[in-house]
Formats: sequence, structure tokens, C-alpha cells
Amino acid sequence: MTSLTAARSFGVRSSVATLRRVAVRPPSARGDYSIAHWSAPLDRDLLQIQHGHFVALLERLGCFVEILEESDDMPDACFVYDPAFVVPGGVVELRSAKPVRAGEPPLLTSELAALGVPVVGRLAAPATADGGDMCWLDASTLAVGRGYRTNQAAIDQLRTLLGPMDVTVESFDMPHDNGPEFCLHLMSVISPVRDDLAVVYERLAPVALLQALSARGIETIPVCDDDYETLGCNVLAVAPGVVVLADGNETTAAALRHHGVEVHTYQASEINKGEGGPTCLTRPIHRG
Repeated sequence: MTSLTAARSFGVRSSVATLRRVAVRPPSARGDYSIAHWSAPLDRDLLQIQHGHFVALLERLGCFVEILEESDDMPDACFVYDPAFVVPGGVVELRSAKPVRAGEPPLLTSELAALGVPVVGRLAAPATADGGDMCWLDASTLAVGRGYRTNQAAIDQLRTLLGPMDVTVESFDMPHDNGPEFCLHLMSVISPVRDDLAVVYERLAPVALLQALSARGIETIPVCDDDYETLGCNVLAVAPGVVVLADGNETTAAALRHHGVEVHTYQASEINKGEGGPTCLTRPIHRG
């Protein structure tokens, strides 16, 4: 695909198809990261350097990267997977349950619209949802985690919006874990790698999700407790069987390679302090 074609393309119905076009946002040099629960101390200069290296890695792997402007008053805004979700017809604007992120969905949606991605819907109150609670099980099935970040009203509205696009929404109940102040998304416990392979943190994964994967013939690679703590379950597929993973997750990386997966890593000591991995740092615009 040429750069000109990539720059005009949009539409996603897979979590593993080749990542043609993706949006990223550099971390802000300003803002109060503590109110967004980032761990301290935070080296902001190193944070920006690490993000830049991550973006360069995506470009080396063939992704057409749209670099959005920094957002000084939104410390979580570098995690662009959450505020909006791109589907086959365009982008759906979500609604964050985390107060410090309330301004991110309209900002990201407007930026994507300016990049030529049509807005196909916006969630309305009382719905709340984060993109981190959503991943594709197959080309016609979107898995959505129901928990403290994504509620039933959002799931109902997504079903209405996506039904005409031949997309079925399957919901999976998330556990309480550490409570509403901590971020437990569906994609905290699963990352698809290929159509037939996913990494899973089984201790917190919904049983119904594990059953859905098994029913589809999707093999799972269990993530160990140590790697889970360093976001080893957060794996970005840039193509089927080609992934990006935060460094330091050697057990998961070895298991992936054992299954024939090509693994690329980036330094993430500061980025991980915001509890966001490579998937969180990207908003796929076009896969396929």
C-alpha cells in the first residue's frame, strides 16, 4: 500500500490484521500526571523519548503513523486506544468514566474526522466506555468487557450502532479485582496475536471469554504473574504473528517466539507508569 493510499484509508474489523494506518499522541510535557494515577517518580523527558522510539518502531514495521498534537491538560491522552473506536464504517466516539479523561473522546474523534475518518456514532449518557474494553474475536464479533469503565448502556448503544455493519457485540463481565479506581480493561487480560492465537492472563480473564476463544479454535498463551505486572499481557499485533511488546517481559516473549511469533520490543520504564502498553498507545485507523 502506498503512503498516499494509506493516508486516506480507514476501517477496522480485526485486532490482528495488518496495521496499515494508526494514530498516536506524544505524552504531554506538562500536566498533573498524579491525578491520573501515574506512578512516581516520572521522568518526563525519558517518557517522551521512549514514546518517540515506540513510534519509530511502528514506522519501521511498515505502519503509516498519524502523529497527533500533545494535549497538555490530559495526562492520559497518549493512550489513544480508549477515547474512540474505529469500526468498518468509521469512528465511534466513546464516553470515559474516568473524570480526568472526559475531554479526550470529543478531541480524538474530531482529530480523526479531520484525518478523513467519518464519525458513525457517539455514545450518549448514561453510557460510559473505554476502547480498552474492546477487541475483535473475529471479523464480525466485537468482544466488550462490562465493568467499571464500560457499562451496560454503552453495550446496548454499541449493538444498535454496529448491527447495521454486520457486527455482533458479545459482552463479558469483568472481575472487581482492585476496584473502580484501578484500570482493569478487557484488554488487560487478553491480546489477540493471530486469528488462531492470543495471550491471556487467565487468573482475571472472564470464564465466558476463555470459552469463546476455545469455541473459535483460538489457542491461548498464559501470561505469568510477573509479566502481567509489567504489562506483558498487553501485546500489539502489527500483522498476524508480528507483535510489539514492552521490554522486560521475557517469559511472554519466549512463549510467543515458541509459537512462531515475531516479537519486537521497546523500552517502557516510564510509559508503564501510566499502566498502558503498546495497544493502549495506538488508535488503529485501518487494518487489513
